[in-house]
Amino acid sequence: MRTVWDDEQEKWYFSIVDVCGVLTDSPNPRNYWKVLKHRLLKEGNQTVTNCNQLKLPAEDGRMRLTDVADTEQLFRLIQSIPSPKAEPFKQWMAQVASQRLDQMQDPEKSIDQTIADFSMIKMLARAKWRFSSSQIINWLEPTFLGARKGFLEPAVIFHPLKSFVNVNHPKR
Repeated sequence: MRTVWDDEQEKWYFSIVDVCGVLTDSPNPRNYWKVLKHRLLKEGNQTVTNCNQLKLPAEDGRMRLTDVADTEQLFRLIQSIPSPKAEPFKQWMAQVASQRLDQMQDPEKSIDQTIADFSMIKMLARAKWRFSSSQIINWLEPTFLGARKGFLEPAVIFHPLKSFVNVNHPKR
């Protein structure tokens, strides 16, 4: 999956064609995106209107303008893809949204989540781990390839550092 980090915006951008390919197994993801984009525009979906184009390496090795989505746009697009592979992501997004609404109604739940997040940060600080962006990308790439093969849960994909620490680096 082709991705790019925008230092100015401090956001990840994902190739929409690659996402369509992963979630649909379409023989022609570019055409799938073209049809989906047209359907979403007819529905008045603003996600398509707000998509950016960035230069990413194409199959021929040249840099070409490609439709990309940031994380929020990506989640909106995934919700629009009718595919069994997209369903686990949709369920995960609904679960996260439900948890966040619960946290807004009950601040104690939000505090519990903050403590859990802080514990992870402390553990990484104790281990004195330093990751460069290229190291993280090199680790994330096989994770997304695993998703393409359909054997990773959304939580593993969207919480890669946590799963990386827990699975590959037991406490010393």
